[in-house]
Amino acid sequence: MYGCLLSDTQSPPSMDGPLPAVEIFHFQDKVHSSSLLLQLNTLRQRSILTDVLLCSENAEISCHRNVLVSSSPYFKAMFCNNFIESQQAKVSLKGISFSILRNIVDYVYTGLVTISMEIVLPLMQAASMLQYGRLFEACSSFLQEQLSPDNCLSMIRLSDIMNCTSLRDKAKEVALKNFSDVSLSEDLCELSLAELMGYLEDDSLCAEEEQVFEMLVAWIHHNPLSRRGAISDLFKKVRLRYVHPTYLFQFIANDPLIQSSTLCTEIIDSVRRLLFSVNTTLIKDTTVDFKTLWVTPRRYTYNDTLVVVGGRKNNVQTSREALIFDEKAQKWQRLAMLPVRLYKASYVSLHSVLYVIGGMVMNSKSREVSKTVYTLSLKTNQWWRVTAMPEPRFAQQSVSYLHFIFVLGGFGADGRLLASVERYNSMFNQWESMAAMPEAVLHPAVAALNQRIYVFGGEDAMQSPVRMIQVYHIARNTWFRMENRTVKNVSAPAVVLDKKIYIIGGYTRRTIAYDTEANHFTKCASLKERRMHHSATVLNNQIYITGGRYVNGHDAIEDSDTFECYDPKADAWTDKGNLPHKLFDHGSLTLTCVSRSWAKS
Repeated sequence: MYGCLLSDTQSPPSMDGPLPAVEIFHFQDKVHSSSLLLQLNTLRQRSILTDVLLCSENAEISCHRNVLVSSSPYFKAMFCNNFIESQQAKVSLKGISFSILRNIVDYVYTGLVTISMEIVLPLMQAASMLQYGRLFEACSSFLQEQLSPDNCLSMIRLSDIMNCTSLRDKAKEVALKNFSDVSLSEDLCELSLAELMGYLEDDSLCAEEEQVFEMLVAWIHHNPLSRRGAISDLFKKVRLRYVHPTYLFQFIANDPLIQSSTLCTEIIDSVRRLLFSVNTTLIKDTTVDFKTLWVTPRRYTYNDTLVVVGGRKNNVQTSREALIFDEKAQKWQRLAMLPVRLYKASYVSLHSVLYVIGGMVMNSKSREVSKTVYTLSLKTNQWWRVTAMPEPRFAQQSVSYLHFIFVLGGFGADGRLLASVERYNSMFNQWESMAAMPEAVLHPAVAALNQRIYVFGGEDAMQSPVRMIQVYHIARNTWFRMENRTVKNVSAPAVVLDKKIYIIGGYTRRTIAYDTEANHFTKCASLKERRMHHSATVLNNQIYITGGRYVNGHDAIEDSDTFECYDPKADAWTDKGNLPHKLFDHGSLTLTCVSRSWAKS
């Protein structure tokens, strides 16, 4: 009737011939499961074929044992083994309220449940007890959606009580990512020493090292009698290499907790000797394993980012704009604008702070050579002033080394080309005069490496190229110079990468790398055009250049909005897109930020 019938006159197929094709149809009823659940739930609600009553708080719910057994290992063990419940018509479930039990039974028969903050905890506890894993994880997902810096530490404790790994992992991720805000909560002071150490050791901790120190001090002061002895162990978790020296020596070093610990004061003294000796050799004559502490890498949450500031925009006016490149979005965003328009200021970064030094103030009524120094931090995205230079100047060069900024040459207020050098000490916010350059030059390439500042080429007061390297020994405050025919750059930037100084362009297409130890130049991949008045910085072990001016095919000079990257391993340049506008005589710098607070300003 349902198969294929052969008639009396029809002979069977020959065994020697090919078999007939057999068609197979696999049918899947997509509504069968939901329909079955719907029918079972209707039977339960009418108490048809139910064979057990689940009881709680003197109330009962009729259920089918086979449905409960099929849905939970807990009920399977209860009803399919020789437990007393397998013979009982009524089973009492202690520790579960009737309303929660009803929610769970509705979930078993319908697959639906409504989770709210009022019921999530008892529902989660019941799901854990009755071994409804997916319902347990649904409660976890709901709690994860409620996570914030204010409650994440409490959620971690809850996840430990509930033995919920997914909630704990997510809550810890929120705590690490928002540790600056979490550190303000009272819950942080309730952490155990082991828990606190775990956070401080984590590379994913998103907080400035200054905040890390302030947080551990607050934790100790919450219970000083029992916690004071932990200061040395906690202090070694602060990555001192990335603490601003001013904060380290003026605040941390003078903190009573630090001064009460011999080990902490030894660590501070080691850092002080390292920085004040202007020497990159690690201190050895100490009982502290200072080398291990000093070379601790930055936390993963520290992000280097490229900032472009000032310069001449579209060859129309001097720009007040500061732009930051958002790598995630692959676009430029604007930071707070410079307070004034500055022509040929110098730009440098030190301790993740951007410095804009000197320049000529450009306004509609006058032109004035400035000695003002403006700073910008990505933490606040606000401009501030620090102590001004002793002498106003513009078109000068600036370079940072350790906690110093050196300002070299440029034009003075009277228009004379200067050979003088001034040094800014960021620890004490003070300027001092240093030994002058042997020869005053304009627009040289400048870089600092191994206690020395190298000044390559440039041009003299008569605008003639200077084929010379002037070298300043920082610790000795002395200069010497070396004639070199390879040097012929004017208005070219220089950067340090892998212990070499790279000079990019300068009215040429050349990129050359200078090995200071071997006193040897190596030619690298050339630029596409003859480039000058551009800027360069190092980001993620690659060299980025922005804007500038170039000589086109008709030997005319044009402004540029290019954004290019050089990979020294591949010895190749890559186009990275464009700046928002054409720009030259600007600054390109690498700043380190922990959060994207600048994006909220």
